[in-house]
Amino acid sequence: MNQSLRNSFTTIHSGQGFDALEIAVLIPCYNEGEAIAKVVKDFRAALPQATVYVYDNNSTDETVVRARAAGAVVRHEPRQGKGHVVRRMFADIEADVYLMVDGDDTYDASAAPELIRKMTSEGLDLVNGTRSAISQTAYRPGHKFGNMMLSGLVQKIFGRGTTDMLSGYRVFSNRFVKSFPIMSRGFEIETELTVHALELQMPMGEAQTAFQDRPEGSESKLNSIRDGIRILRTIMRLARQERPLWFFSLFAAVFAAASLALAAPVIAEFVSTGLVPRLPTAVLSASLMIIAFLSSAVGMILDLVTRARQEAKRMQYLSIPGVLSKTHGAEPITPLKALVGG
Repeated sequence: MNQSLRNSFTTIHSGQGFDALEIAVLIPCYNEGEAIAKVVKDFRAALPQATVYVYDNNSTDETVVRARAAGAVVRHEPRQGKGHVVRRMFADIEADVYLMVDGDDTYDASAAPELIRKMTSEGLDLVNGTRSAISQTAYRPGHKFGNMMLSGLVQKIFGRGTTDMLSGYRVFSNRFVKSFPIMSRGFEIETELTVHALELQMPMGEAQTAFQDRPEGSESKLNSIRDGIRILRTIMRLARQERPLWFFSLFAAVFAAASLALAAPVIAEFVSTGLVPRLPTAVLSASLMIIAFLSSAVGMILDLVTRARQEAKRMQYLSIPGVLSKTHGAEPITPLKALVGG
């Protein structure tokens, strides 16, 4: 079954429709000397028309030497963290399609043409390579559970999302990359990528890809607990930023419930005796209810501001030609046409 799965991923379709596209393969790297040469060679073979870029993030092993020897364009980002590397790659490189993959040789390079074909045939801005482990040890249970939990949380908050939000194998359009304001420093960048597509209502899709063990001598940089907490904090920050009404309404509900719980015995005693002997409790209850109303008001005000900001971001996004304008000669949507519905 595993061999059958891998064979399905290696199928390359004729007439893919992206021969005229400028494709950049982006590989952020930190101490991947054991794997990087094979990753570069595999992606050069799978996408011979693409330029492979390796961005080194202060590696202390032979990552740079081996990547360059394998035929990659090697560049450097001194600020430590995957988020900084991705920010630099997106700013430096101009292309029609960007394929980003981790440099640990766990992702199947032969699936790359199919991921790009899906983007170009369906006019998508993001294609996520969802992982399908081909061995029992490739996808650690802790990582899998954390990914499912965090992916589900994003779907609950933002309405939809991907089934494998933390995958390191993705394809982006030019207008995704050039409209993406990166804020993260580390592995939480994967969360921002997904939420950016959701907030601008970009067309996005998924395709299953094989996922294998790291080569011997290669160690994962991901810490399940530490990075899981950082990703959870990023989700909450993005919820506050992009869903302020929902975020502050939660606080309002908590304060209102606490206020009513404290007020119930005070009100009951007042009804029966006409006295308010627990004045501090009554004051505290009233204060909590005021905070609840203030929290709701803040959420509504920030929601209006967020909607205006999202509209401006979407106009900027629509001003950049989509991938279909390259592959099918479609006329790009301009902000004016978007406003008048043309």
